[in-house]
Amino acid sequence: MKIIQVTDLHLVTPGEWLCGLDPLARLQACIADINQHHSDAALVIFTGDLSETGDEMTYRALAKEVAALVPPFRLMLGNHDDRLAFRQVFGGDGDDGFVHGVEDTPEGRLIMLDTLLPGRPEGQLDDGRLHWLQQRLDEARDRPVFLFSHHPPFPIHMPLLDRMGIIEADALHALLKHHGNVRHIFAGHAHRPIAGSWRGIPVSVLRGTNHQSALDFSPDRIAVTHEPPAYAVIFIDRDTVIAHFHDFLDRSATYR
Repeated sequence: MKIIQVTDLHLVTPGEWLCGLDPLARLQACIADINQHHSDAALVIFTGDLSETGDEMTYRALAKEVAALVPPFRLMLGNHDDRLAFRQVFGGDGDDGFVHGVEDTPEGRLIMLDTLLPGRPEGQLDDGRLHWLQQRLDEARDRPVFLFSHHPPFPIHMPLLDRMGIIEADALHALLKHHGNVRHIFAGHAHRPIAGSWRGIPVSVLRGTNHQSALDFSPDRIAVTHEPPAYAVIFIDRDTVIAHFHDFLDRSATYR
């Protein structure tokens, strides 16, 4: 099974720029590249910060662009997003007000979390959302689970970004440990290519489609960079989870 992860679009009003870049043009290039090279993907998952401002206009611009995607897609929310504005454009399932969901596949269950805490950069999984997650994990029983979250629940050792993780990380881990078959956590938010493990669970993070975070481990600073944007090409089967981070604007000549 092939899954594409795209994250941190940070769309602004069409025609405007952010951090010296055009987020909409970069999203268009990302979608064109996915359609050209990965039209066979089972799913494209956008892991939050779809908008920079949370304005309804940005979601309408997004709706126009994702309509061109060949594979099916799922949209998640990040700390820059606005649930009400998002649902005005895309609607939403359920009556709990959150934008979370599942996809059952031949390789296991994909669970997509809503970690948005309005007005704050941190992520939240309050009692209601943790209960929802517990139910979805219980339904999966002994099937493999793959978790998608905008906010990483694990430290990445960049102190300022670590203070913007999921507040209830310990409670989340307890649920995942109880299920016992969570094979990977895919996150966004940090705008960095990162891989490792958290208390025994493999994890990964990738760059956004617009601006990035500098590799800076100082305690109180995040610098914005123009490092290449990327998406992840994820292969999942019975034995492996492999994620390739693809710099989709790279046009390096092939050496033969």
